[in-house]
Amino acid sequence: MAPAPPDRPWTVAVLGPGGVGGLLAGLLARAGHRVVCVAGERTVQALREGPLRVGSRQFGDFAVPVEADTALREPADLCLVTVKHTALADALARVPDTMLATGTVVPLLNGVEHPAALRAHFASRCVVPGVIRVESARTAPGVITHNSPFTEIDLAGPPERLAPLADVLRAAGTRVQVRADETAMLWAKLAFLAPLALLTTRHRRTAGEVRDRHRAELVALVEEAAAVARACGAATDPAQVLALYDSFPPDTRSSMQRDAEAGRPLELDAIGGALLRAAARHRIATPVARRLVEDLGPH
Repeated sequence: MAPAPPDRPWTVAVLGPGGVGGLLAGLLARAGHRVVCVAGERTVQALREGPLRVGSRQFGDFAVPVEADTALREPADLCLVTVKHTALADALARVPDTMLATGTVVPLLNGVEHPAALRAHFASRCVVPGVIRVESARTAPGVITHNSPFTEIDLAGPPERLAPLADVLRAAGTRVQVRADETAMLWAKLAFLAPLALLTTRHRRTAGEVRDRHRAELVALVEEAAAVARACGAATDPAQVLALYDSFPPDTRSSMQRDAEAGRPLELDAIGGALLRAAARHRIATPVARRLVEDLGPH
């Protein structure tokens, strides 16, 4: 990774300016960086005609101009990959690997299996896997609603190498931690995400309703996911995961739930499917997860 010098703004490409990407695009543009949102024609037109608008519980309401294009046409210091896993293959065609020859690619996708696809498309050394904890949604092209009172990013890699990137993200307002173990980082996120995503989507209820009305099912699923995560190298405590769920605002909704409500494709394979495949490899019984994945899958 060759980070941009700290005495000048970075050029940041955001591939997929939806709930997560749009929020980060807005924060980085507000911090003074040049942001290019790479998206479909409808979103590009909206961002060329007006500013990116963010309504945030954490950061307040603000609007910032950003650039937008259907492809990345010049080199960038940083590319945030924030599309849904279901759209990843098509989205990568918008970002030629030559545009990130000396830059950094940070995927912030759900699941644990996507880094391989990113490393096949870009130079492996350019890819810095990350995870993000946030509730944020795109309500219209170029309009973002950020509902969680937190925006937390973990990056995997050597701390000294990632220090400039972490500093840029922190200065924009996010909380950043650098992790040494990529696999542990990704599985810790999946063990937290999968129960919330599967249950809120299956029961069509908020996090608060799930933890109150479906507590036994939630506890069983958290324990299954934690067992798989531990087998994959992530020290995961079910009690801590449940305590985090209990701290959420009761109206919290998962991104999978929002996709289901909008009739969009679900990241079921990237989240539930990955959990079941790992469970099978390690011979761990996951009856609750399997039933939910089957219930949510195509019939």
